[in-house]
Amino acid sequence: MFLTYTKGVSMLQSTPANRGASNHLALPDPMRPHERRVLSESELAQRWGVSAKTLQRWRSEGRGPHYLKLSKRVTYPLELIAEYERSALHAATSERVCK
Repeated sequence: MFLTYTKGVSMLQSTPANRGASNHLALPDPMRPHERRVLSESELAQRWGVSAKTLQRWRSEGRGPHYLKLSKRVTYPLELIAEYERSALHAATSERVCK
């Protein structure tokens, strides 16, 4: 197996030695030190114009975007925030743009 990096996605490629294994395994992009891929609870609250308490309540109710909790620190991955925002888009009051 060998690792290649193409258009923002690292892929695990099969070689003759591992033909029985799955051919591709997507891995996250290598993170550059200056790039942040998460928002804190207060940053997301500010972005959406809601309180941090609202985000805390949503987490306890199973609402809102998925989050990471490492020890006591709660963060929200930017890609999941964007996905949640896309799912909340509406074309009209009666229908959503995407699900």
